[in-house]
Amino acid sequence: MKTLVIVCVALLATSICNAQNSFKTIQNDFKKLSGTWQGSLTYLDYSSGKPYTMPADVEISRVPKTNKFIFSNIYPNETSANSMDTISISTDGKYIEKEEVKSRQKLPNGDIEIITEELGKDGNDNKSATFKHTYTLGKTLYKKRKDVQFAGESKWINRHEYTYKRKSNK
Repeated sequence: MKTLVIVCVALLATSICNAQNSFKTIQNDFKKLSGTWQGSLTYLDYSSGKPYTMPADVEISRVPKTNKFIFSNIYPNETSANSMDTISISTDGKYIEKEEVKSRQKLPNGDIEIITEELGKDGNDNKSATFKHTYTLGKTLYKKRKDVQFAGESKWINRHEYTYKRKSNK
């Protein structure tokens, strides 16, 4: 019985450590994004069925001593669309906002890819869907892609993709 209790305590401690490492790992991934990025947004216009690309920049900063990050989105050609988003990483590392983290892997080039999913509604007729977000985090490249799979469908549709390059401090 004593051995069983020791094994259970050891397993519990390992689980807690892994959850903390997952949170710290993802938090550190996002910390590395701090700075100014220039790029573009390409999105699917559901009305025309065609992709549309426009300039898009972002400035990313961490709220000190928290698990929150501020994304200041700047659209040079559509300044009325400029916005600020604050995202939080859950303390167990399992969520970025309401998106469940499905995987995190280091790519052959050293970039980090984080894939998350969440349920929601999309499209002109507000259909139920699953959203898959793919974050690619690198030293000089940051991408965020959103794919949509409507309920009852097997096909994924690329809804939009932000692609940024780190702006040099010259």
